[in-house]
Amino acid sequence: MNGFLSVPGARLYYEVRGTGPVLLISQSGEGDAGRTVDLVDRLVADHTVITYDRRGLSRSTLDDPAGGATVAEHTDDVHRLLAELTDEPARMLGCSFGAVLGLHLAVRHPAQLHTLVAHEPVAPSLLPAAERRLHEEELQELQRLYQDQGLAGAFGKIAEVLGIQLGRQETEPGLTQHPMDDRRRAAFDFFIRNDFGAIVLDTLDTAAIAASPVRIIPAAGRTTPRHVFDHRCAHELATLVGREVEEFPGGHNGNLTHPRAYAARLRDLF
Repeated sequence: MNGFLSVPGARLYYEVRGTGPVLLISQSGEGDAGRTVDLVDRLVADHTVITYDRRGLSRSTLDDPAGGATVAEHTDDVHRLLAELTDEPARMLGCSFGAVLGLHLAVRHPAQLHTLVAHEPVAPSLLPAAERRLHEEELQELQRLYQDQGLAGAFGKIAEVLGIQLGRQETEPGLTQHPMDDRRRAAFDFFIRNDFGAIVLDTLDTAAIAASPVRIIPAAGRTTPRHVFDHRCAHELATLVGREVEEFPGGHNGNLTHPRAYAARLRDLF
């Protein structure tokens, strides 16, 4: 099943597949509802899986095409989407930027979530102050690089900052290919121009995260370099919620490169 949901300022596209407990996947980067198809294929036998396009990406259009989106608006979209599709507390997999939205939802609408797997949240506000400023400046520099050199010039540097080793990633066989077509380039444009800035402006209420009744599971990729800030954020989150970081196959994009093993790891944790 797929459909559209009107929310303040936007119209969200979503897809629902499978049967069983509800699992919402909030994707990283430019990822839209179809980006995780290989992972979803391996979860639908025992989960009702919801994927969606974040506002500003692909089929989720803004009422004002020249407008942007804040983290608060993205989070409210997730809240409204879950309210539309289920009456029960859901499981949620948040990857990278999607994990940040999950953490905000765990504070603002904890009754909607049973378990949140937060895989390498791109959340500098989880870090000590000096380290936070360093990585906020890093994101702003990536925006300037993109503005000056476009996606071709910035893509490799963005991957480096997140610990993604382009051309050297191990992958499972038979993955669905996602070419860099016009829609994906447009999604990258919105993600870099808008969402990088939204991350820099965002402030997580760390005390409220620690007090949230939601079962929050910090996660990190097995091959993500330990020094990059998304891996550091996972460990700071683990300290905050009093849990160990759970290791997942692959790196920052393990949900895309290792969908079979990733799905098995999710089942273990659920």
